Amino acid sequence: MSTTRTNLTVRPAAHADLPALLPVLAEAFSTGPVAEWAVPKPADRLAVFTGYFRFMLDLGMRYGRVDTTTDLSGAAIWYRRDETPSVLPDHVFGLEEATGTYAPKFLLLDAMFEARHPRMPHAYLAYIGVAPTRQRQGVGSALLTEAHEDIDAENLPAYLEASDPRNRDLYQRHGYQAGEPMRPTSSGPQFWPMWRGQLNGGARSPFPPPESLHRRSL
Repeated sequence: MSTTRTNLTVRPAAHADLPALLPVLAEAFSTGPVAEWAVPKPADRLAVFTGYFRFMLDLGMRYGRVDTTTDLSGAAIWYRRDETPSVLPDHVFGLEEATGTYAPKFLLLDAMFEARHPRMPHAYLAYIGVAPTRQRQGVGSALLTEAHEDIDAENLPAYLEASDPRNRDLYQRHGYQAGEPMRPTSSGPQFWPMWRGQLNGGARSPFPPPESLHRRSL
């Protein structure tokens, strides 16, 4: 299904789109506090995130949902999650191969995210990125709105992790609630778990209680 919003048409990504979407995501994620913490050497940063998102786009196309726009200015990777942890084949090996010597930081992020992930059926927004030249022009909102229409049609909640206050505020405008912040290490970057509840009588269900979250030592 394709939907046009404010001069943007959102549609499912095709394999032929991946060479164009790879630099969009790599460039979008290779700046800021998370990138600086995960890949301390600036000269390595873009290459590492390019390898990382080559792997993540492949996983998204095989096991999830990848949305983009007709001008390929943004992309979102979603997964359906149930009560059990998500285990994708060869995930650790693929992540190590994609990120090389920086893999321990990426694996630590994965462990933190999994420890706080709600254990109930929901849609999970793993990644959303917009080309730097197209940011703050409604591309991210268009991608979110398209997916939310399908999610709401199934009356499913949605979950994501926000990595900076500006993105957190954007998600809140789309109906998400922010949970208690988390960090992979005491000096690591801050993330906000965010929940967009099911509609119930016109109101959205609240953030899952602590017993719905699986916590473990990292």
